[in-house]
Amino acid sequence: MTFKTLDNLTDIAGKRVLVRVDLNVPVKDGKVTDATRIERVAPTIRELSKKGAKVVLLAHFGRPKGEVVADMSLEQILPAVNDVLGTKVQFAADCIGEKAAAAIAAMANGDILLLENTRFHKGEEKNNPDFTAALAANGDIYVNDAFSAAHRAHSSTEGLAHLLPAYAGRTMQAELEALEKGLGNPARPVVAIVGGAKVSTKIDLLMNLVKKVDALVIGGGMANTFLAARGTNVGKSLCEHDLADTAKQIMIEAATATCAIVLPEDGVVAREFKANAENEVVDVNAIPADAMMLDVGPKTIEAVNAWISRASTLVWNGPLGAFEIAPFDTATVSAAKHAAAETKAGKLVSVAGGGDTVAALNHAGVADDFTYVSTAGGAFLEWMEGKPLPGVDILKQQK
Repeated sequence: MTFKTLDNLTDIAGKRVLVRVDLNVPVKDGKVTDATRIERVAPTIRELSKKGAKVVLLAHFGRPKGEVVADMSLEQILPAVNDVLGTKVQFAADCIGEKAAAAIAAMANGDILLLENTRFHKGEEKNNPDFTAALAANGDIYVNDAFSAAHRAHSSTEGLAHLLPAYAGRTMQAELEALEKGLGNPARPVVAIVGGAKVSTKIDLLMNLVKKVDALVIGGGMANTFLAARGTNVGKSLCEHDLADTAKQIMIEAATATCAIVLPEDGVVAREFKANAENEVVDVNAIPADAMMLDVGPKTIEAVNAWISRASTLVWNGPLGAFEIAPFDTATVSAAKHAAAETKAGKLVSVAGGGDTVAALNHAGVADDFTYVSTAGGAFLEWMEGKPLPGVDILKQQK
């Protein structure tokens, strides 16, 4: 392993452990509506507490941009944190200075304390050395368990690792091990499924993947841009016609790298974008001028599932169709269930991530059957794009 984990942490009773977690959870009317991110970091918090550490949680919430914004206080998250951990977590009204120091001084071994939003200070996002030093003054050890913030070089995600002994928490460890299996050192053949609305948001991703995978399945609205670049008339389908040259370049790069590009052969088309709209299956070369493709068709589903069967590793980001509305969720659900079955049978390592992808896998009822599903969003996407992740790189350097 290229980074230190909690396995390397022994004899930490009484030590102040600063743990960077992601508590940027959805809140409505002052209540947390989805506690997934809290649940993900709970094992790290419990393990450190059980070992007798004084567990001090660092987190951000929203984008206060260095100002104290009352409705972005982490105090409103506290009840949900207590519920998930099943214990009383203390709260300090600042993450540095006297309030934080006093709360930490009052801690007993095994206690858990949540400090106020790190982004209430301008120094956090600037990775300001003075602010980082003020954070570090409150701890003896630093644990980063927030992969979802690892693509940002902030004081609490990267700066602290320069000042304190640094370790990966259990969530960070699981994420990095899964990503290594996904693209770092994968079992071949590797198939990637990339969907979503626009090519423009995933150019770097596609350019990186064609050099690393054996087959790239392109679905969603972005498939229309590739079909149009190939000369197919896509009717009123969502399509970025101005990116035809970019799509052609990606296909050239794929051919050079001997990566197969898998595009729709048929599609489910409709005249309106609404649930249960009147629809029909057509060949992609016969899309009516007044219709739009909202899902891929049965022939394409068969081809995608055949690639999944052939693969040893699957990396997935983005749905194959407009999965939010029936019946245009058919392809995404079919491929997701097939990938889940192959994974459960021990034939496939499946790694998925990105907001829409997580929602689609939950919709298909198979998120728990994938090898790993990342909730990291932007960090997962930047990893797939081959970009450096400062919060990860510094942990590797510490090794």
